Amino acid sequence: MPLDHKPATAQPSAASGPDSGPDSGPESTAGAPVPGRSDDGADGAVGEAWSIRQSGPWTHRDLAANGARFHITELGSGPLVLLVHGWPEYWWAWRHQLTVLAAAGYRAVALDLRGIGGSDRTPRGYDPGNLALDITGVIRSLGERRAHLVGHASGGTLAWVAAVMRPSVIQSLTVVSAAHPRDLRRALLTDRKQMAAFDHVLGFQRPWIPERRLVADDAALVGRYLDEWTGPNKLDEAAVHAYRQAIRIPSTAHCSIEPFRWLLRSMARPDGIQFARRMKKPITAPTLQVQGASDPVLLSHTALGGGEYVAAPYRWRLLPGVGHFPHEEAPEEFTAELLDWVGRHKE
Repeated sequence: MPLDHKPATAQPSAASGPDSGPDSGPESTAGAPVPGRSDDGADGAVGEAWSIRQSGPWTHRDLAANGARFHITELGSGPLVLLVHGWPEYWWAWRHQLTVLAAAGYRAVALDLRGIGGSDRTPRGYDPGNLALDITGVIRSLGERRAHLVGHASGGTLAWVAAVMRPSVIQSLTVVSAAHPRDLRRALLTDRKQMAAFDHVLGFQRPWIPERRLVADDAALVGRYLDEWTGPNKLDEAAVHAYRQAIRIPSTAHCSIEPFRWLLRSMARPDGIQFARRMKKPITAPTLQVQGASDPVLLSHTALGGGEYVAAPYRWRLLPGVGHFPHEEAPEEFTAELLDWVGRHKE
């Protein structure tokens, strides 16, 4: 049975682990989500009529990388632009950019990260180093030597990490609503305003409870986050519905917040300290950093300063009136910036 169609009666807890979730077999395609649809399943279960594989001009397929199976959505041909979503989204976040990039002569690929969307829910592997190797492994599995890497929020954090760990694979880097990991670490240790903005991440540190809250009442909490984290241009109803449905796929709530648990719990551990030291290495890929001026999650002053770690062309773009999701709140403005940047750094 398809991964995103398998019914369940409850969301697994943090203690049970993501390996208690659904099978990881092939998925079938299905139509786009229906806004406002009422599912018959209990909290934590997704109705049979919904799928993460929304139809469109793109194609869906699975590929293997770094010991797991990943779902990708692909459109166009040319230089590879790999798009990596943040939380609580999945590949659908890049629907606007997929079509425009393909029309401009690029091979646009949107990835579902480990534990999310149509990709495998593995019992472990949610530290930033391994997740970054997922991304560079997908690039290799696509048959490409290099890629223009674009990441939003938590996906943007992983883009920073991938550019440090596998610099030869990253042709250009675009990070959206994502501070450099060292800047974020510093802010979470010293900046009360940024700590308060990350109150949801603090809440994720508890066992069991966060997963249950996220899927309760048809994932109403996810809908609230999406509304509170945007600027005046709210996400459309169909997109909010899709993200609320996606978090309710069994094991997704648990797997998707495991990286946030690692983020805070590792700060005083040897692995977290070693990671922070490793991230001192200069980034050699040309880097565009895009930030919404009204982002209430990743504050602008926290994101500012990423250029300190870039030993290559660097551009900072602050978008007025835009919140945490520039690629969805201002898709035309954001995509124009992205096209200009990757166009400047073709081989």
